[in-house]
Amino acid sequence: MKRRTLFGGMLGTLAAPALAASPAVCKGPLYLTIDTGWSREAERIALILRRAGVPATLFIADEPTFRGDTTLSEAWAPFWRARAAEGHAFASHTWRHWYFRGDPAPGQVRYVSRRGEGAVVLDQAGMCAELARPTDALRRMVPEARILPLWRAPGGITTPNALQLASGCGLKHQGWSRNGFLGDELDSAKSPNAALLRRNLANIRAGEVLVMHWGVRSRREPFADILEPLITGLIDRGFCFETLPPEGIPT
Repeated sequence: MKRRTLFGGMLGTLAAPALAASPAVCKGPLYLTIDTGWSREAERIALILRRAGVPATLFIADEPTFRGDTTLSEAWAPFWRARAAEGHAFASHTWRHWYFRGDPAPGQVRYVSRRGEGAVVLDQAGMCAELARPTDALRRMVPEARILPLWRAPGGITTPNALQLASGCGLKHQGWSRNGFLGDELDSAKSPNAALLRRNLANIRAGEVLVMHWGVRSRREPFADILEPLITGLIDRGFCFETLPPEGIPT
């Protein structure tokens, strides 16, 4: 018997037409994932992906944006609707985008704000609610969104209890691979775009799970400036872009 989860039935939602960035001969897949963030370059990044025909898996949380609202507020509904129509997939990145900071007792995980908003201890019900809330909000705005039974912890930081509790909600954690950190969160002075582009083109291999954001507030040299040549270079090397499968990719 298939286990019933809080995301039951979501895999049966209607998917938009699939995107495909296909070289003449595909040497292996790449899985681009995008986490929410400051979102300053969101429209520009979306345009680059659309032009290149690159599908991505979008991990969503309700984070502050450059416009003074949050990423899952109603004002962002047109943005998310457009991404779903383009064939991108979605998954949970938690609602508050706090950080998991230890396991105080069996069946509990400590969840802490980096912005000084406090800390809580989540049990099974609390964890399921935290992980379901962003995708529930998305589903209200975009009923046709394809939502995967995956999640990503903020910063990719997990604890044993966090993983166990999320599994009890029917969700598998999806990190990024060794060469998949594209570097858009790094300081521009120490990691300029030209250096990131060279590094990523040289190091990324088939099967990598890549991670970036819709814009990072602290980065002075927008990573979006090199996204198009990065994608073009990877396609020229024979890689194909795909959304994550429902079971995730080991990293």
